[in-house]
Amino acid sequence: MNIPGGVRKGLTEEERADIEEKAKGFVEFSKFSMKIFEDVVLGNKDYVDIILNGPYSLNLYSMGLVDENNKVNFYDGKVRVVDTKGEEHCKYSPEEYTEYVAERVEPWSYLKFPYLKKVGWKGFVDGQDSGVYHATPLSRLNASDGMATPIAQKEYDKMYETLGGKPVHATLAMHWARLIELIYSAERCLELAVDPDITGTELRAPLGKPSQGVGIVEAQRGTLTHNYWTDEKGIVTKANIIVGTTNNNAAICMSLKKAAQGLIKKGVEVTDGILNMVEMAFRAYDPCFSCATHSLPGEMPLIVNFRDSTGKLIRTVKRES
Repeated sequence: MNIPGGVRKGLTEEERADIEEKAKGFVEFSKFSMKIFEDVVLGNKDYVDIILNGPYSLNLYSMGLVDENNKVNFYDGKVRVVDTKGEEHCKYSPEEYTEYVAERVEPWSYLKFPYLKKVGWKGFVDGQDSGVYHATPLSRLNASDGMATPIAQKEYDKMYETLGGKPVHATLAMHWARLIELIYSAERCLELAVDPDITGTELRAPLGKPSQGVGIVEAQRGTLTHNYWTDEKGIVTKANIIVGTTNNNAAICMSLKKAAQGLIKKGVEVTDGILNMVEMAFRAYDPCFSCATHSLPGEMPLIVNFRDSTGKLIRTVKRES
């Protein structure tokens, strides 16, 4: 169990050996998953064409945590942001995040819209001059110089070679990036399981005087920033949290709009298939919303409003759960 400063209980040698054996299986499963992706998706020209040429791309800055060698890291490192051309825009420690990221409020949403402070908020637009950024599995790879494990590095190189080099701005390539990170996570789990220090007895670091603390890790769906203020007893008095979905809020809105405008045109019948393809733009980000909208039939209630150039509502299409 995690406690402030560390953990309550260490691993025995028997537990470590069990984790090592399971980790070997994780590596094989991740390689198997990548093979299915290669056969089913990359082996289908139509799928690849949707990834590269469909209405699923945004030209945005990319954010991700990296280690001292700029390799992808989930737990300990600095946040690196690269621009739309792959050049480093900034790299900062957790406690410096307010110098680089600001949060904007829009009247039509309860969720904030973070943006890069030194670029500025230019609205819901993409491009080099836009302060909107991605914080996704794909953006983690874009922001890095590679993976810290060998099999994942090989797949990292293959993805960028296949998709035309770094950075990649294809929204649906986020799924490919997830598979590469799955391989990395499995390899890293095995590395940790055979590290002699894993059964060490130093379980907790000494705690300093409570005041303010910032921590940044990578959640599956994006960079996760927690900032807490405490009183002299260590009771939290104030908090600011920027989670993966919040980081991607503006990008999600933009991706949905671009997909809808690209797929729904005059003369196109809006079928369930079209709605599913619009939803693909949303699902690619794996937002927190999606966790709350899973249902046994595998469908999500969806309402699409069609408006003309003046904003007048002309049609509504609903998909019930």
